[in-house]
Amino acid sequence: MDGTLTAGEALPSMRALAKELHLSVITVQRAYEDLTRDGFIETVSGKGSFVAAQNQEFIREERLREAEGLLQRAAELGRSNGIPLEKLTGILTLFYEEGD
Repeated sequence: MDGTLTAGEALPSMRALAKELHLSVITVQRAYEDLTRDGFIETVSGKGSFVAAQNQEFIREERLREAEGLLQRAAELGRSNGIPLEKLTGILTLFYEEGD
């Protein structure tokens, strides 16, 4: 997700990666299956696994989940310290619009 790998880049075989990381082939296979399911890698029979073009919807959902956690923490801090909701939403609006 951070761009370290580029779309189309070949990934090591499951056996090679398992050996390199001192893991079971089954563990690596499960990881590859999860990454395929989530759209991060594509596997071509007989050719191997490759980095897929970024799954923008998945990344957006992950970022939204992260933002929700931060906003929940801000709401808890505001509630426990008597900060009015209007003040918090005003601050959030300011920060959000400041980024434009």
